[in-house]
Order: sequence, then C-alpha cells, then structure tokens
Amino acid sequence: MSGSAKVLDPAFQGAGQKPGTEIWRIENFEAVPVPKTEHGKFYMGDTYIVLQTTQNKGGAYLFDIHFWIGKDTSQVESGTAAVKTVELDAVLGGRAGGVASGFKTPEEEVFETRLYTCKGKRAIRLKQVPFARSSLNHDDVFILDTKEKIYQFNGANSNIQERAKALEVVQYLKDKYHEGTCDVAIVDDGKLDTESDSGEFWVLFGGFAPIGRKVANDDDVIPESTPPKLYCITDGQMEPIDGDLSKSMLENTKCYLLDCGAEVFVWVGRVTQVDERKAANQSAEEFLASENRPKATRVTRVIQGYESHSFKSNFDSWPSGSAAPGNEEGRGKVAAMLKQQNVGLKGISKSATPVNEDVPPLLEAGGKLEVWVVDGKAKSPLPKEDIGKFYSGDCYLVLYTYHAGDRKEDYFLCCWFGKSSIQEDQDTAIRLANAMSNSLKGRPVQGRIYEGKEPPQFVALFQPMVILKGGLSSGYKSNVEEKGSPDETYTPDSISLIQVSGTGVHNNKALQVEPVATSLNTYECFLLQSGTSMFLWHGNQSAHELLELAAKVAEFLKPGVTLKHAKEGTESSTFWFALGGKQNFTSKKASPETVRDPHLFSFSINRGKFQVEEIYNFAQDDLLTEDIYLLDTHAEVFVWVGQCVDPKEKQTVFEIGQKYIDRAGSLEGLSPKVPLYKINEGNEPCFFTTYFSWDHSKAIVQGNSFQKKAALLFGTHHVVEDKSSGGGPRQRAEALAALNSAFNSSTSRPAYSSQDRSSESQEGPRQRAEALAALTSAFSSSSSTKAPPPPPRSVGTSQASQRAAAVAALSQVLVAENKKTPDTSPTRRSTSSNPADDSLLTEAKDDQVEASEEEKVPPAVEEPGVKQEETEEQDESVIEPSDANFTYEQLKANSENVVTGIDYKRREAYLSEEEFQSVFGMEKDAFNNLPRWKQDLLKKKFDLF
Repeated sequence: MSGSAKVLDPAFQGAGQKPGTEIWRIENFEAVPVPKTEHGKFYMGDTYIVLQTTQNKGGAYLFDIHFWIGKDTSQVESGTAAVKTVELDAVLGGRAGGVASGFKTPEEEVFETRLYTCKGKRAIRLKQVPFARSSLNHDDVFILDTKEKIYQFNGANSNIQERAKALEVVQYLKDKYHEGTCDVAIVDDGKLDTESDSGEFWVLFGGFAPIGRKVANDDDVIPESTPPKLYCITDGQMEPIDGDLSKSMLENTKCYLLDCGAEVFVWVGRVTQVDERKAANQSAEEFLASENRPKATRVTRVIQGYESHSFKSNFDSWPSGSAAPGNEEGRGKVAAMLKQQNVGLKGISKSATPVNEDVPPLLEAGGKLEVWVVDGKAKSPLPKEDIGKFYSGDCYLVLYTYHAGDRKEDYFLCCWFGKSSIQEDQDTAIRLANAMSNSLKGRPVQGRIYEGKEPPQFVALFQPMVILKGGLSSGYKSNVEEKGSPDETYTPDSISLIQVSGTGVHNNKALQVEPVATSLNTYECFLLQSGTSMFLWHGNQSAHELLELAAKVAEFLKPGVTLKHAKEGTESSTFWFALGGKQNFTSKKASPETVRDPHLFSFSINRGKFQVEEIYNFAQDDLLTEDIYLLDTHAEVFVWVGQCVDPKEKQTVFEIGQKYIDRAGSLEGLSPKVPLYKINEGNEPCFFTTYFSWDHSKAIVQGNSFQKKAALLFGTHHVVEDKSSGGGPRQRAEALAALNSAFNSSTSRPAYSSQDRSSESQEGPRQRAEALAALTSAFSSSSSTKAPPPPPRSVGTSQASQRAAAVAALSQVLVAENKKTPDTSPTRRSTSSNPADDSLLTEAKDDQVEASEEEKVPPAVEEPGVKQEETEEQDESVIEPSDANFTYEQLKANSENVVTGIDYKRREAYLSEEEFQSVFGMEKDAFNNLPRWKQDLLKKKFDLF
C-alpha cells in the first residue's frame, strides 16, 4: 500500500466529490465532520479544517483547503490541523491550495443579549465582546443583538465598507435568531439626537456617556508587506536563497517558503513526499513564531503547477513553457489509492474536456452605429457604405448607441488600432474618445481594441467585418514612404486573397492575407480577386454558412460582382496562376483558445502605496462603489470604476489596466493586445455582467456602500447619512449634541424644585462651557488642518452649512438666554463672559444668511434622468393641473396663443383626459408609468417638452 493510503483519515473519505463546503473540527487528534447547520460558527478554543470545492468552466474540480486556528486553541490541536490538512490534500491528489486564517463567529445556543464587533469589508469577521460601554470605540462597527431589536453602532471613524458588510450580519442575525420579525436600528456615533433608536441604544448601556479610545489588540495588528524572501526547506531547516527570484529556482523535489511579510507561501514540489509536506507546514508555523509575526499573518500553501496569481507576482517572470500537470495524471493516482479503500470515484474522475461553443452576450440590436477614421489630429465620419471596412494602417472610432431594457441610451465607444497604424493616430484616437466620453457625461463603456483581438460584441456590430491591408491616413502613407516599403493598400482591382471564417455573428470576419496558395485552408472559404474577376473558393471541410458569408463579403467589397465558384480540387489554371502557382496548403482546423476562469482584483491606494488584492469566488456585491476593480477573463480585461472613486484616480484607469496587462503578460501569458475596457458603475454592459449573477435592481441604487446596502436590505425608508472618516465632523456632531443637551435641560422642563434649580445652577454653566469649548475646538481644528475631501454623499449637508447651522443655533440659544428673567436662571448674565462666546456670536452674524438659505429645505437625492431644476420647489402662483385644463394648441411649446401661469415642465398634465388620449394614444396613468426618458421622447415628438 502506498504511503499516501496509509495516512488516509476515514473522516476524509468521499471528500471533494461535489461542489460545496466541508468542515472538520479537531477533537482528540482526530478530524470530526461539522454538520452543515453549524457551518459559520467558529469557537476560539477550537481548530477547524475547511474544504471548498468548486468546478471550473472545463468541468474539472478545484480544491481550496483552509485551517482555522482559534485564539485560545492549544498548540497540539493547531499542529494536528496542519498535519491533517496535508492528509486531506493527499486524498485530493495533492492539488489543493488554501489559506490558514479565517473568521470568528462564536455564538451561544441559547439566545442572550450579545455585543459583537465586525471587521472586514468582504469576508466579515464577527467577534463577541463583553456587553459593556467600555467595549465600544470610535473606530469599529458594533452589533448589539437584543431580543426585541438589533442595533448597529457605527463608530465615527469606522470604514464605510465595513459598515455596509456589517448590515449583512444584521440581516443574518435577524433571519437566523429572530425569524425575520425583529426591528433593526442604525445608531451613528456622535449623533445624539432625541430619536428613539439612539436613546434606546444608550439606555441599554446605562445611559449616554463618552466612550473611550480603542485599545489595540492582536486582531487590530495588520501585517505589513515586505520584499519577498525565498527559503528552501530541507529536513525542517530553513535555508535562505539569495538573488532575484525566478521560476527556475523552484525544484519539483523540494519545498520552499516565500516570505512576503503580510503573507507566507509554502510551495510544494510535485515529487515531494507526504512527510516532507507535513514538515514544511510545521516549519512555516515555527518560522512565524520565531519572527514574532502577528496572528493575522496568512500561510498559503501552493502546489507546483497550480500557483496563484498572488504567488507568481512575487517573481520577476514566470515563463509558461512548462505545462501544468495534467488533471488525469493526478486523478489516476488518487483513483488508484481510493479504490483500495472502496471510496467512490463519482465526480472526481471528471476531466477538463472542451465545452461546446456558446454564443456570448451581445449588445442589443437596432441601435445607431457611427464610425470615424482618424487622420492626423482629427477624425472624419466614414460613409455608410464603407462601415465595416477596416484598414490595418488606420485607426477608427466606433460609437454604438442602443437601449438595454427600460434604461436610457447606453453607449459602446471603442478605439480600433490597426497593426500597421502609427503612434500619432493611436494617440489622437484615444484623445478624441476621451473627449466624446466626457461629452456624454462618462456614460459610455470605453474600449481599446487591437486588430486580430476583436471581441464578439464588437464583431457583431459589423456584418460583414472586413480587415484589409494598407491604410488611407496621411500618417500611414508618409510612414510607408519614409521606410521605402511597398504600399499594399487594398484596391478593387488589385490581386487580393481574403480569408472568410467564423461560426456566427459573434466571430464572422474576413481578413486579407497573402495571395499565395499556402494561405488556403480546407476548413474555410476564400475570395480571390484578380482584376475584374472574383473567385469564391471553398474547402472540402468548410461549412455551408461560410459560403453565404463569403458571398456577402464579395457584394460588400464589389457591389454587383459575378462570383466564380471553385471547390477544393476543381480549381482552374487561372485560379492557380493568380496565386503564383499551385502549392500544398494546410488541412488543420484552427484550435480554439483555451477557456480560462476569470479573476477579479481590487485596486486601492493606502498610505500612498498602490495595493492589489485578488477576490476569490467573487460576486456582484464585491464591487464596492469606493474602489476600482479589474476583471481578467484572459480574452478581455475590464476596469470597473465605482461612483465614489476619487476623480483623480478615475483619470488613471487605462494606465492601471495597461500596467496589469504588461505584468500579467510575463506571469500568465496574457496577450499585450488584449481588449481593454473602462466601465463606470451604473453603465455595466451585458458582456461584463455575464461573469456575475447580476441583479439590476442593485445596480441602480445610489449612495455609498453603506447607504446602498441599507436601502437593499431594509428599504429606502432607512435614511442613513454619510460621515467623513475624519475627526472634524465627529467632533462637531458631539459638540452640537452636548450643546443641545446643556441648553435643552433649562428650557424643556416646565417646573423645578429649589433643589433642582440649585443643582442646575452648578451643572448648567459647566455643561455649557464644555459644549462651547468642544464646539470651538471642532471649528478651530477644521480651519487649521486641511482635511481630505469627504466622499460624495447623497443625503446630508455641506461642511459650510453644518458650520453655519451650528453657529446660528448657538446664537439663538445665547440670545434666548439673555431674555430670560433672573428667576429662571439667577446665575446667568446678560453679557458673555467667555471670549469664545463673543467670537462665535460675531461669526454667527456672518454665517446667518448662509445658514438660512442652505438649511431651510433639506437637500433631496437627485434621481437618474431627473434634472436638478425639476426638483426645485414650484412657485405658489403656478396653476396646478388638477385646477384647470387647456387645449393642445394652447399648450404646445411653439403655440401662438401661449398659456401663462402653468408648470411648463408638465404641459401634458393640463390636457383633458379625452385630448390626452387623442394626442398620446394612451391614458395619463399609462404615460406616467413610462420611464422618464420615454416620456421626454413623446413630449418632444408632440411639441410639449
């Protein structure tokens, strides 16, 4: 029996035979399966092994093994987990990757009031903390789970994306432990208003009191990345390897440790033994302990041939010459081992066989297609009869306008670069495309497409699409002349051979090739143009549909031409003479490109450093509006830009994408000419959303991550404000709250006893003094320190209006206090004795007008497609549509008998029901249910806009 079979744990029999998650807990040196009902609960005193099985596009199973070590677990249990992980990997054929870290969700069986802290903006880590005010701080997000209500407390300095992710935990707790019936409340740190939710929350902690600063612990230590350092693991000893890192350093008979600071990789050669792999895992644990690394440091094991992108990115290059070990090779060994132990082989014997070709998502048909050819510093429109002809020496701009569902116009804007085009024309095309995108308010999906790499959605716009030799631009002509090269530009009377290939509208193309016999292929059709004659040659293995396409291409190039058919083996001497003589040609079918699984990466700037992180098992919810993401499908690269990304970062999107392509070319074999797209949030096309389980209702929700998640989970009635993460807004909020508390205490109570008045005479001035000092500090800090600009907010007020409102409120309070009689407040004087009071009162005079103008009407959220002026309050003298009707002739925009006193943005509303039906052909209710853009089109059509 093999060594691998001897160490096979019975608990692992049947593991990894179907997609899903399997978990084992270490008990008495054994792996014990955890029931699915208990998945997600991790106790700090235990150690777990987690197996995630997924299926790629080719049908093969992929495995990721993680072992999670609780903070209070014993060294023996953690060591057992490391060993058992290797055994499980052996069962799966030694091909599993994984990460030794995770999340903590300790929850009791019997319900009780619990306080949790939430960390993580993607994979949430929920940790129970003592139910006490001392557990709260300004930097984290907390969830208080009571029997009647769940509260989410957002620290003033907490991350917006962590707030959003915590809402999912709130929803989970509501569904899991409250049968989906309890109330949910969001409490913001520093917002101490009189609303019931905030008051109830603080009552549970014994009343409001200032919360302290955060006390750092092991969970808060973020490991820092360091330059990679490679070690060879021999007999449990670590031997450093110097020099630039290259793939050739890794031998398949050894194990290595790659130290990157924040993450440690253990690389395992294919020929290593199970005992060597166990020793490598143990060495990694000892290495982290000897280096005093934070417990959050991840340990990831990778198997030769299955290296992750994050691992390979630490090497200068990663040649793809040596193929990854075949699936069947590894599976055969595993099958033989498992067969001896009577383990079922269903599922594990699947191979990555090619799948049938599917037509990818294409853009809606029936749109408007415009094409311009670039020449020098300008562009000129292409005549309609020439749209579909592309010359290799030229650059083109393509704009396709279409409707997707009920949305307004969508735009697909591309630059097409010919292989022989000059750099000047390429730069001009990029500049003009950017200008066109800006004129359309950034809504178009922008793409850069290179000859020979046209994606399906681009090819489908042109039927037929023909790529011809040469070019028509002056820059191309000058370049050819300078080089002394012959000008091969296609002309209707030249000798030309055009290859016609494809299986459908998404890949039907015609390409001009060298006019020689060796260019022919038995699986395709060709057009041979020689003077006034044109032959249609079709190979013996070519499909009938190609004949029809070839005839269409011939008519496109030379309208009215008469085709001479030439089937393979029946060619005339005239045909061969035009090709320079008969020669052998290929009879091999072009092999399709390998289908690869897509990868999603997030890009962010932290402390001035550009950071990249791969997101595994990604979904639509991983696209956070504050970040930039890159989706690599190997056939195309998309850069997705969130609405709340800094404008300066938005300008570097294509540079980010190109840097990735350059780097991935050396590591992953990505073509340097792969199509590259820029997609702004809210304008995602179908050929992007197909890689996600896309929900359009999520895509149209406005706001930051927290506001979006709150609206999706709890409805739009949960209005949440976006606060800056800086200290200034929090200080001002706390100061204003303290100010309200100080002064309201003397104005809201109807009567006091003498004891109460005596107490207030001592407490009131102190509270007011503290509030004034806090408010002064808040304003002075905001003026002396230049804070970063806050993220865009859909609900809330500007910093200037907050400041003006606070000063105005303070002014009103102080003025009111001056008018009170001595009986009400015997200790209060009519004049200010505090210099801060005088300065604030003076400032109030300057800011009073601004406060009255900005705070009179709360700002409204502008909906897509609704102009700002339409949200303004109407003049009271305007006649309401319900009060009067007018004739169609009176209401028309160019009417000679103009009606006055109406709302000119709603002319149609003043029509009677009968005349409305006559003009629009529908009832008013049906019209009002149409999307706004359709309403506007109809109003323009009938001159009522």
